[in-house]
Amino acid sequence: MNSNILISATQLSDLIQAGKCTVVDCRFDFSDALRGRADWISGHIPGAAYADLDRDLAAPVDDHTGRHPLPDADKFARFLASTGWSSGKLLVAYDGGSNAISSRLWWLMRYFGQPSALLDGGLAAWTAAGYPLEAGPPQQKPAQLERLLPHQNMIVNSADILENLRSPGLTVLDARAVERFTGEVENLDTKAGHIPGALNRPFGSNLDSKGCFRSPIELRAQFDSLLGGEDFGHVVHSCGSGVTACHNLFAMELAGMHSTHLYPGSWSEWIRDDDRPVETGN
Repeated sequence: MNSNILISATQLSDLIQAGKCTVVDCRFDFSDALRGRADWISGHIPGAAYADLDRDLAAPVDDHTGRHPLPDADKFARFLASTGWSSGKLLVAYDGGSNAISSRLWWLMRYFGQPSALLDGGLAAWTAAGYPLEAGPPQQKPAQLERLLPHQNMIVNSADILENLRSPGLTVLDARAVERFTGEVENLDTKAGHIPGALNRPFGSNLDSKGCFRSPIELRAQFDSLLGGEDFGHVVHSCGSGVTACHNLFAMELAGMHSTHLYPGSWSEWIRDDDRPVETGN
């Protein structure tokens, strides 16, 4: 089990006091892109920098990408330097509570070979534990720009998936809500449904009633049941735009189910090409 990637509010407080981590707030509202930054300014974990999903954790959208393409190494390195982070230092990411957004930053750090963890329960857990918040942008000294190298073997693209549709060597695991997966409801993308043969695991299934991650043992049992004995090394995580897919990937990593992959473009990229098949229903 991989418990070092998930820390409690108490553990985070100790790390901050010891100066052993960089903390980044990832709150983001898909219906109001400016709200996350405003919420951060109103109150955040002391010293926490802010990561904007659209600006810092994604590249500009073009005609062939999904809604949140991966940032290139130089852009991401500039963002990390602006937070005060330096190579080898633990970065702890959080959002309002679910880690639906902050798991994207956790995965990007992993993609570029750097240590990262999530705050279990996010900001809600921090305040529930009685720890203080601070308001206003923190006084952060930018760090030296680091050279980052992506681990390309951690991702797959649309062509990879199309070539291996329904192959035993690839299992797409879709993190979207059931109604979006089945195609009954679609309020973000231009087509409804899912990649043929995909399995559905809404990312909220990884959390307990308090918004914290389920135990590694429970998560492993649930993923094993869903995969029906398939090799978890063949799993490719997808969602609407490659964001909440990282939540399922994190949960599997937490459960000791390593070496799964991310489809960064996800559904919003898949539907850019009308020749790619679409499936609806369960």
